[in-house]
Amino acid sequence: MRGARIPHGLIALAAALAAVPLAAAAPAAPSRMTAAEAAANAPIAQAIADEAGGALKRFYRTRHFQPLWVSHGTIGPQAATLIGYLTTARYDGLNPSSYDPDELQEDVEKARDGDPRAVARAELALSRAFADYVRDQRKPAKRVHVTYADKALKPKKLKAEEVLRAASFPKSFADYVADMGWMSDHYVALRKLMAHDMTTDERARLALNLDRARILPSPWVRHIEVDASSGRLWWYEAGKQVGEMRVVVGAAKTQTPMLVGSIQWAIVNPYWNVPDYLTRDSIAKKVLGGRSLKTMHMQALSDWSASAHPIPSSAIDWHAVAAGRENPRIRQLPGPYNSMGQVKFLFPNDDGIYLHDTPERDLLAKADRHFSNGCVRLDKAQVLGKWLLARPVGNAGGKPETAEPLPVPVPVYLTYITAEPTRSGIAFRSDVYGRDTKAG
Repeated sequence: MRGARIPHGLIALAAALAAVPLAAAAPAAPSRMTAAEAAANAPIAQAIADEAGGALKRFYRTRHFQPLWVSHGTIGPQAATLIGYLTTARYDGLNPSSYDPDELQEDVEKARDGDPRAVARAELALSRAFADYVRDQRKPAKRVHVTYADKALKPKKLKAEEVLRAASFPKSFADYVADMGWMSDHYVALRKLMAHDMTTDERARLALNLDRARILPSPWVRHIEVDASSGRLWWYEAGKQVGEMRVVVGAAKTQTPMLVGSIQWAIVNPYWNVPDYLTRDSIAKKVLGGRSLKTMHMQALSDWSASAHPIPSSAIDWHAVAAGRENPRIRQLPGPYNSMGQVKFLFPNDDGIYLHDTPERDLLAKADRHFSNGCVRLDKAQVLGKWLLARPVGNAGGKPETAEPLPVPVPVYLTYITAEPTRSGIAFRSDVYGRDTKAG
């Protein structure tokens, strides 16, 4: 559900960690080479120290000038993988000539005889091209409009040493390159589809979806992704997807926005603050028809502040509410009938969007799950809560609206990806929100 307003007392901002698109927040990983391998690479390391400059020198200094692309004196297979990416950079919406893949291939060939200077030059050329390519790949497209509720998560121009530090962090650099580990799983899957035959309109639509996936973090960033097209949610950490579930998302008239924020709180036994339009169009009509707030498990409050107190239904001019002249605060009480279920997860944003449990399990079983007022209804709220809190959610002793702060804020990305791989190639889901058409 989309809440019209959330009391400010529940949204005290925690000190947020700024998650970046790569694992660049981590310190440079020390070289994992064996003593024998380091000894074999010693002449190359000396040559790198002599040849490197600027950002590359700063990065390699943290590795004691040990190479990234070389194993036992030889350029590894990840070089060929990178050159393959650069040659097909048009799939990323980039120009292959910007990276001189042919010249890079020549540098690698010259290094085949093992001359330390030639190997060092190829090493540095590969790192330079890799850093340029990753920075260009991760540059957000202007046509993708996303609201960053947490400004710290807005993509920034990456530095070359940040790209290289992130790449040196995983245990296997070769696997990191092969998996395109600096990009989201969705981006990698969609990029592969760009090689398929398709119509001009299909290719344009796929490129738009690729741009939406471009701003999603890599699996090395601990985060949550929600796709409002497919009605699915995934969560990631340490380079892997560690969970997924079905979710109910906004209907066509009450869309789940493209939004990025940081989840900071779990609210156990939540109230549900009824949106103004539902109070006007539904609650008021029921009260005027003879139903009481009590039978609807609801209560009226004096105002929208954190210190609001309950007031009798008779204190409200329900005819004025139904006419849209007054907007009282109505909330649903915690319990098995509450639209929020047992827990909701808050990330401060002006749209009143959050993730929450739901008692309406039948909607989660449907193929099309566009039914909510904009918020995200979770199939496995307790499972996600345990991952977020690093412990079971619990019931807070039944106490209403109990705020449980997360140990560390977790970024959440609400996106909209209508393209998906199939056994035969590519398929496009129905553009429920009309965003593909508008962008075109």
